[in-house]
Amino acid sequence: MLNISDIMKTLDMIDHQHLDIRTITMGISLRDCAHPDMSVCARKIYDKICHCAEHLVETGCTIENEYGIPIVNKRISVTPAALVAESCEGGDYVLIARSMDNAARQCGVNFIGGYSALVHKGFTNGDRRLIESIPEALAETELVCSSVNIATTKAGINMDAVALMGKIIKQTAELTADSGGLGCAKLVVFANAVEDNPFMAGAFHGIGEPECVINVGVSGPGVVHSALKSVKGQSFDVVAETVKRTAFRITRMGQLVAQEASQRLGVPFGVVDLSLAPTPAVGDSVARILEEMGLEVCGTHGTTAALALLNDAVKKGGIMASSHVGGLSGAFIPVSEDEGMIAAARRGTLTLEKLEAMTCVCSVGLDMIAVPGDTSADTISAIIADEAAIGVVNSKTTAVRIIPAPGKTVGDNVEFGGLLGNAPVMPVHPESSAGFIARGGRIPAPMQSLKN
Repeated sequence: MLNISDIMKTLDMIDHQHLDIRTITMGISLRDCAHPDMSVCARKIYDKICHCAEHLVETGCTIENEYGIPIVNKRISVTPAALVAESCEGGDYVLIARSMDNAARQCGVNFIGGYSALVHKGFTNGDRRLIESIPEALAETELVCSSVNIATTKAGINMDAVALMGKIIKQTAELTADSGGLGCAKLVVFANAVEDNPFMAGAFHGIGEPECVINVGVSGPGVVHSALKSVKGQSFDVVAETVKRTAFRITRMGQLVAQEASQRLGVPFGVVDLSLAPTPAVGDSVARILEEMGLEVCGTHGTTAALALLNDAVKKGGIMASSHVGGLSGAFIPVSEDEGMIAAARRGTLTLEKLEAMTCVCSVGLDMIAVPGDTSADTISAIIADEAAIGVVNSKTTAVRIIPAPGKTVGDNVEFGGLLGNAPVMPVHPESSAGFIARGGRIPAPMQSLKN
């Protein structure tokens, strides 16, 4: 039961500490939209999304107004499109992306995820066709997000898919060069992708999910940062306990919104994803939380340990607040979307290598990182392989969302706007990984894959 003190603290978090519900995401199964005729399949996809999500935005706005809780985004995720479109006997897969984009516009959401394929053990013909269509699909649509899962702890790493995705990312950057390679900001390469992630660009509606479901992603780096200011200089035991208590309060708010949305829409409640998702706004930064623990600049020695504590404490606090915590749940470190990360990268303290080390203990991986436009596809593939290895060996989700910014070099800046922020172009090693990527095949699953 909430008391007056709890309510006042929550109001203060909303008013002064950037607390918000980052997204209400409706997951929709499209498996019954499969049809041999591509145009019929696309029409069925449009109709079903519009029918299921007709009142999503309206309901989110109503809850926002009634409770005074900011709900920043309303989004949709769908069954991986490669699974749905594979039954089509011909036609251009981009038609599916256009259908998704049109449906998202009609429903009024800001993104739709699920132009995706799961190829961690190999490709079907439909998988390959969809992946090869990603650059054109992301160039021709505005709201569609895409993801490809190329590895799991059980299957190992599909290095043929890794090699292909390096080329796809380069092509996507080239086709969206007039917007700084923006298409790549809507494309994620995963290891151990989860089926109930409400955050973009990696959201899709997994095959183990119900017909329709509501997942909520909360945020609140500013709230955690503010809480840690009150325990300045105290031990890490106190720091961990403070983060846990704060995460509990944040997650309870997310649970309330999720249950309200579920009831009003007549759709089952799925999970609360309690990830700390930063924004470019000052005071809403994961990097500043780490610096509040005593680091002069995010990226210096001690950063990985500080992030490990933060990620663990967030999970421990959140799991006590909701019976259904899922998605990614932890701390995101997207460079372009976090003003503290941007500052650290510009200073040279936060490097690509340090970010890779940090991904061993954070929620996802190398996220929203801009690199020189002339970075080769092989180098991008090698970066993906390294990140996938971290995920596979540690049985965790990892991802790469990297932007080879056309015409940009180290020290330049790429502006994406909104929640996507702006990214300083970071250096990559000039030495080639081409021979490594050219081998192809599969890197076998590690020993922990045999747990049953």
